[in-house]
Amino acid sequence: MAIKLYELCGRDPGQLFSPHCWKVRLALRHKGLDFETVPVPFTKIPDVEGGASKTIPVIRDGDKVVADSFKIAEYLDETYPSAPTLFGGEGGRQLSRFVESWSQRVIHPALAKMLILDIHDILSDTDQAYFRQSREKAIGKPLETIVEGREAHVEAFLKSLEPLRGLLGSRSFIGGETPLFADFIVFGPFQWARVASAFSILPKADPVAEWFERCLDLYEAEGRKVPAAA
Repeated sequence: MAIKLYELCGRDPGQLFSPHCWKVRLALRHKGLDFETVPVPFTKIPDVEGGASKTIPVIRDGDKVVADSFKIAEYLDETYPSAPTLFGGEGGRQLSRFVESWSQRVIHPALAKMLILDIHDILSDTDQAYFRQSREKAIGKPLETIVEGREAHVEAFLKSLEPLRGLLGSRSFIGGETPLFADFIVFGPFQWARVASAFSILPKADPVAEWFERCLDLYEAEGRKVPAAA
């Protein structure tokens, strides 16, 4: 029986844009596991598996329900040890926690500041109302104000990627010559940007952009199955 993966979607059910869901999608492909996607809009998340989690991704594997992208990756490695590893051992698992912490403190907030209105615009009317109310309450500003002058923030964001750029100058993936879950962690927010917004951020010649293109091509170009925003 295929694993069921609940993924966040926009107005179009095929527009799967969540960075955390993409981590899991590539993890499943990396492990060679069969899965089926269940698109879920923001306002339907409370209905997933009887309210199993306030956020997605969530997977159902037989009678097991697991939420949270990192916990799902740990579950997949523990449950399917004969399939390719996601962490390369305990040390890799702990280092992936660092990569996750760095990504969520550096990449995610910077991209959200530039793309939040574009994300709003790809949602259904009901989800737009929820998204605007919740984000404006949390941030204290209208979405339109948050993205004002976003072009001026790109340079600082690109500079913040220098540790990643330096690493990728000597290898194909964060995991080395082949990808690991750490790659999927960082791929997630860039795929989020690619699917949700046409705003250009990464120069083509940037080593980070070249790595991202390699990640898009992984597993029969899984990342390209959802088109980039026009």
